[in-house]
Amino acid sequence: MQESVDWNTADDEVVRFTSDLIRIDTTNRGGGDCVERPAAEYAAGLLAEAGLEPLLLESAPGRTNVVVRIPGSDPGADALLAHGHLDVVPADPAHWQFHPFSGEVSDGTVWGRGALDMKNTVATLVALVREWARSGRRPRRDLVLALTADEEDSAAYGSDWLVREHAQLFEGCTEAIGESGAYTFHATDSAGEPVRLYPVAAGERGSAWLRLSAHGTAGHGSKVNRDNAVGAVAAAVARIDAHEWPVHLTPVTRAAITGIGAALGVHTGLDAPGFDPARDLDAVVARLGPAGRLVASSVRNSANPTMLSAGYKVNVIPESASAGVDGRMLPGAEEEFVTALDALTGPRVDWEFAHRSTALLSPVDAPVFTQMEKALLEYDPQAHVVPFCMSGGTDAKQFATLGIRGYGFTPLLLPPSLDYNALFHGIDERVPVSALHFGLRVLDRFLTEPA
Repeated sequence: MQESVDWNTADDEVVRFTSDLIRIDTTNRGGGDCVERPAAEYAAGLLAEAGLEPLLLESAPGRTNVVVRIPGSDPGADALLAHGHLDVVPADPAHWQFHPFSGEVSDGTVWGRGALDMKNTVATLVALVREWARSGRRPRRDLVLALTADEEDSAAYGSDWLVREHAQLFEGCTEAIGESGAYTFHATDSAGEPVRLYPVAAGERGSAWLRLSAHGTAGHGSKVNRDNAVGAVAAAVARIDAHEWPVHLTPVTRAAITGIGAALGVHTGLDAPGFDPARDLDAVVARLGPAGRLVASSVRNSANPTMLSAGYKVNVIPESASAGVDGRMLPGAEEEFVTALDALTGPRVDWEFAHRSTALLSPVDAPVFTQMEKALLEYDPQAHVVPFCMSGGTDAKQFATLGIRGYGFTPLLLPPSLDYNALFHGIDERVPVSALHFGLRVLDRFLTEPA
């Protein structure tokens, strides 16, 4: 532990930077409708004040990314990438306790869109780098810091563009840390005692955003029409919605269930003779209680209808109809997904990937995972660190095309009253000031201590 570090300035800065970044509205409405440049310039200015030379890389007007490399103290170590995105999803102020772009700091909490996803992490990384500059310390490994655009849409203006156009900036990086992991998940063990789990993402389901379409015969709404495009799409959507996807148990989810079960004192029996995931896994997940939510969405593929579009007047049968479906594919189950969609849409409806990204798995027995666990235990000795596979995805997928293994590691010590997952893209998104301070220290421990 870095006992000699004076955290007062960094503690103040991480709160101020989080609040300032929230006040910079970087709402990503999709389809290219977002401007990250003001937030990128703000972060780059803070990094420049620390003596660094950050690059502002713009993929399109206003779609700005920041990349900077901080030399490590061990020249023989592989480099590490730490990435965070600057854009946020939309928020309707009418439903919030504080305006979502106010960055209000009230009762020890920072409020606003991006407080958890993920301007807090951007602020933490920037504040930590500035603390290193003041104290004369450095990370052990070369650290490439990437603050990206467009993660909340397709990443086309952000990480996807960076890996295609500026791959040299990530030279030597073998592993990466990003969002959605190492936060407190409060559970209860078999004896009724509280348990603090810290799920670290070591996998992600692949994105499969689908566009369904059908063409039929246009006509009057009062006439018989057996070639109705709306009916065809609606039937396909209903079949997709009702489909029961088969179990697919990945190595990461197996390790997650085993680790959660051990922490809770629940026998999972995954290695018992005769255990059949297709028959037995749902019951095992149920025995984990609320902690089962950490793995419930990563034992199957999924496809959720989200959009319908057809027609322009109620008494006119349109010649075409379409639908949008948010699909997610587990590692190793991509072919199963495609085969199922072909059957579910049937001969009347065409489908295609509107956006597709590859599923990820990273090793949980790697030294870097052990280092993350040690860093968390340093500041929360009662922590139970477990791997898990994210139901959604992050920029880690794009960086994986460069051979960089990704982990979700953005440490936060949260109270039982704060439901981290419910606040992601939710109303009244917020983060405790104490959680930001915890994250600073854990990341410092992880990034600076010897392997």
